[in-house]
Amino acid sequence: MPGKPALTFWQIWNMCFGFLGIQFGFALQNANVSRIFQTLGADVADIPVLWIAAPLTGLIVQPIVGHYSDRTWNRLGRRRPYFLVGAILTTLALVFMPNAPLLWVAAGLLWIMDASINVSMEPFRAFVGDQLPNRQRPLGYAMQSFFIGVGAVVASLLPWLLTRLGVSNVAPAGGIPDTVKFAFYIGGVVLFGAVLWTVLSTREYPPEQLAAYDTAPAPEHAAFDKAASRQRGVVWALLGGAGLMLIYGFHLDRELYLLAAGAFGYGIALLWLAQARHGGMPAQVLGDLHAMPAAMRQLAWVQFFAWFALFAMWIYTTAAVTQVHYGTTDTHSALYNEGANWVGVLFAAYNGFAALAAIVIPLMVKRIGLRRSHLVNVWLGGAGLISFLLIRDPHWLLASMVGVGFAWASILALPYALLSDHLPAAKMGVYMGIFNFFIVIPQLLAASVLGLLLKTFFHNQPIWALALGGASLFVSGLCTLRVHEPAAEAQAAAPTTAASAPTATRR
Repeated sequence: MPGKPALTFWQIWNMCFGFLGIQFGFALQNANVSRIFQTLGADVADIPVLWIAAPLTGLIVQPIVGHYSDRTWNRLGRRRPYFLVGAILTTLALVFMPNAPLLWVAAGLLWIMDASINVSMEPFRAFVGDQLPNRQRPLGYAMQSFFIGVGAVVASLLPWLLTRLGVSNVAPAGGIPDTVKFAFYIGGVVLFGAVLWTVLSTREYPPEQLAAYDTAPAPEHAAFDKAASRQRGVVWALLGGAGLMLIYGFHLDRELYLLAAGAFGYGIALLWLAQARHGGMPAQVLGDLHAMPAAMRQLAWVQFFAWFALFAMWIYTTAAVTQVHYGTTDTHSALYNEGANWVGVLFAAYNGFAALAAIVIPLMVKRIGLRRSHLVNVWLGGAGLISFLLIRDPHWLLASMVGVGFAWASILALPYALLSDHLPAAKMGVYMGIFNFFIVIPQLLAASVLGLLLKTFFHNQPIWALALGGASLFVSGLCTLRVHEPAAEAQAAAPTTAASAPTATRR
């Protein structure tokens, strides 16, 4: 059967447009949830613990959604039912979040919001792999990066823009400022509207047609090995338990509890699965994890070092810039808050540069290929983070954000383009969900060890966390060279027309 037909620019636009709404929700969450927690009485030291919800929900939800979306086909299609359900739940969470009366209610709503966003987001990654031929996948994932950048810039600036329009930015006693409330309401409308646009304006290949187009190798048998699971479970549980006792006995940094608890929890999960009567979803996901394609194992290291760097940047940029570039550590001073506001501008800037980079990246891929393009982009990001050590005028840090923007756009696009070329259509969703492990694990590791590294080796100077992040991006780029980049699929040689779109009926 001829290869999968190419889609037009506007068909790809429509299928990626929902990501604008999803990123709107994520950006509002990232920029304002800590503010909501503090307003409701959270201590600053407790905020990282409250934020653990974000990576953990992605770790749990995405493989589950991917597993079931691979097996779904109904009137809405394969992936679109999950887009719609996740958008409805996220919209409700966005409405209720700024109206939370108590801290524990807000913390619970963060879990619900993040889980709901993940329900929509994970199938979007698989959707591009389903719909596009290999040669168009870099464009599809770059289009997603473009919408991520645009959504992040607008959503991050929304409370500031509402303040300029005269909306109250002062929190009443025990409440949330109107600027935050209206920003969340607007975000809910944008998120639901953008996802609904994709649901109504796109269609999907039915399973039999998708299978006929599939050119990736058939998945290996991924049966769950009880004996191996039991052995690995014992090892991980013992390591995690020993780590917990050492941290408690030697009064080590409490952040290390997260690392030890993760190892212990993984061990217990493996032991439970080894004893349970299974063959269901958890065992299948773990079986797929251990039988993942070789290219996915190689890309795991690319993602690991990239997301370690990103989390270091998100955690420590404010502390680094205010201390080094504004010369203060007094969080109540006007100078500190001026520096913190400038960090907000820098973050909006790198998302804006990422949107522009998403336009350039497909052209880079055509000229030098996926791997070399990603290497160049993440090295630009590494140079950008390391340049924080050298630049003293904070306004010149905007130049650093150009490199970070290119890296961010590339990280959100090219690893998925490389991965999707190696995945069978029947397991596109679950493997995209499992791939999220290699985004979450480095974030949890960074949250656990970066503070200890800074204390032990860098005299608690947060600027060095950005330097470590820059070095990590350079390593990520080198790891990209290990990934096999398949030649353009055979169908690239055969002319196809955009009119040969998916044959499923639009509903």
